[in-house]
Amino acid sequence: MKHSPHDVAETGLFINRELSWLSFNNRVLDQAEIPANPLLERLKFVAITAGNLDEFFMVRIAGLRKMFRNGEPWCDPAGLNPSAQLQQTREKIDQLLQRQYELLFGKILPELERSDVYLVHPQELTDAEKLLASDIFRSDVMPVLTPFAVDPAHPFPQLNSGAIEIALRLLPANSGKDTFAFVEVPALLERFVELPSANGLKRFMLLEELIIDNLQCLFAGSEIVECFPFRITRDMDFSVEDENAADLLEYIGQKLQQRRRREPVRLELPPGASGPLAEWIRSAFALETLFEYPIRGALHLKQFAELAAKVPHAHLAETPHLPVMPPEFMDNVSVFESLRRYENILVAPPYHDFAPVVRMLEEAANDPNVLAIKQTLYRVSGNSPVVRALQRAARNGKQVTVVLELKARFDEENNIAWAQALDECGAHVVYGIAGLKIHAKALLIVRREEGFLRRYCHLGTGNYNDRTALTYTDIGMMSSAPELCSDIANMFNILTGCSAPENCYRKILLAPFTLRAALERLIEREIEHVRAGGKGEIIAKMNSFSDEKMVRLIHRAADAGVEITLIVRGICCLCPRESQSKNLKIISIVDRFLEHSRIFYFRNQGSPEYYLSSADWMTRNLDRRIELMFPVEEEELTEQLRSILTLHISDCDKGRRLLSSGEYTPFVPLEDYTAARSQQAIADWFRSRTAAALDGSAGTPLKIRKFQGEKKHHG
Repeated sequence: MKHSPHDVAETGLFINRELSWLSFNNRVLDQAEIPANPLLERLKFVAITAGNLDEFFMVRIAGLRKMFRNGEPWCDPAGLNPSAQLQQTREKIDQLLQRQYELLFGKILPELERSDVYLVHPQELTDAEKLLASDIFRSDVMPVLTPFAVDPAHPFPQLNSGAIEIALRLLPANSGKDTFAFVEVPALLERFVELPSANGLKRFMLLEELIIDNLQCLFAGSEIVECFPFRITRDMDFSVEDENAADLLEYIGQKLQQRRRREPVRLELPPGASGPLAEWIRSAFALETLFEYPIRGALHLKQFAELAAKVPHAHLAETPHLPVMPPEFMDNVSVFESLRRYENILVAPPYHDFAPVVRMLEEAANDPNVLAIKQTLYRVSGNSPVVRALQRAARNGKQVTVVLELKARFDEENNIAWAQALDECGAHVVYGIAGLKIHAKALLIVRREEGFLRRYCHLGTGNYNDRTALTYTDIGMMSSAPELCSDIANMFNILTGCSAPENCYRKILLAPFTLRAALERLIEREIEHVRAGGKGEIIAKMNSFSDEKMVRLIHRAADAGVEITLIVRGICCLCPRESQSKNLKIISIVDRFLEHSRIFYFRNQGSPEYYLSSADWMTRNLDRRIELMFPVEEEELTEQLRSILTLHISDCDKGRRLLSSGEYTPFVPLEDYTAARSQQAIADWFRSRTAAALDGSAGTPLKIRKFQGEKKHHG
């Protein structure tokens, strides 16, 4: 929500969204500083931080720059106008970059050298080694390179956002006039070129340094007067006015093609870059000084994840994590039979194997009794077993309907390809409701059983992506409960047809129709319990919290005495007051897995209610997306959710608490961190639960549900 400068009141309640995000990225970078973390994991966190920052420029800084250039006087709820936000984010980014480069080049790479892994530069090579490097360049690199001169016959090229470019100033033979040129460092080649070494050493050279050291091969007959690498980042965000697009697939495809021509929002240059070449680059992009960044080291640190993957030392990496199977699926029976036995089953990757969800689709694709499959897809992997199963189901004559969100940011191209592939197999592919992104995660299967039609569903907090299921924490519930499945069938009628959004739902809540009002009622109920002399308690776990109305409501609940714990991984725009410190606790957890699940608990006078959701408490989720929240009601399942929340709340290792100053503080000093943390404790908890089911041990505190006979109802 935007405000005029005169409308902003009580700004102490809020933290600016962009500054909160930068604080989150600093917490990610903290993991690169913790000595207890394995060295290669620390290197990966540097790369993650850099990748996050790239996206921040492409979307958030790009948006602020537009508002600033348009002269918009509006302020955010924290009272900052676009100009102030750009200035303050620049200060925070400069601090982040300085810390990032100091950690990488001052600590992590020197520690790698102690394990015989070196990042070397051309000037450090002997003459013999230089010859070997030149041979690698001529055979493996040079054939892929394309030099681009800029002169009256060759216009300025469209440089790719995020690519490393080498700029040159040349003096061609028989000419007294400078010529400028570019060479793009190919993204398809390995960034870290391994050099021949002996005695177990691993030595790598940056691809751009190898190219620069051999540039004369590309410009024979010209003198290279100066050269240096640089990088631009473009505004990669775009809005889709799909109400006016006759063909959304074609429209988004056109938008993607235009991305290469979008305005730059960041120019990264060597520090102190000056002279004709630097000034020519600056004039070509015409960026304000505020958006020019001197980089004191290698560009594109996101790609240092490649170096971590090339180091063979297992002792420098995290112990591999092995997901376990939910015990309800360990009998040698079909997924559908398991769901008839237990009705509702939680699957929580990466602690649990994602296989039951894939199996559910694969069994449905091949089962002659399955008549229809309906599914929402937001982000899927490049070689998705989920999509392959849907394709097979369509070929086998099932009625397959896929609500595929083409507007999933940075996955648009991938989703267009999947939409076309599914369509070719005979699936019905729809793009949802005009003006709303489809972010709900739902799968519905209709099966003929004993002369009746029975529905099964899977609902989740995260994407149907087998790859991110290994690294993102999410929770889904697979169910055969008739009321829940009926609600999901009605939801699909909204997404694919003309069913009224106000359709009566018995279990689920949908944004933008009923979810916000329901959350407000649940919070208000806890306030009323406290005012009536009882106890109110809310625990909410989510990725981001920025909606102004919800921030104000949580402040009001905390002031009323409701005990509130918010577990917010990333952006949190609520600034806690000092007076709320006893009953309002806001923590953030950053660890090896990306915390992605959304879990909500309301005490409700001792009759607690638990919900899972695809939605964060952000305005876009509550007002501009199709989002799903659903209850988890069985005691065995709510105990699992309560255990997850309790372990997160007690995490004194990876947990950081948000203070009234707007800063986050670790529970213990960085140098005292140990390997004990909530994610490990949760993994151990689920592993113990599965082990108890396997050995049938008596006296275990973990309640494993026993098969009590198949339920006979149909829905």
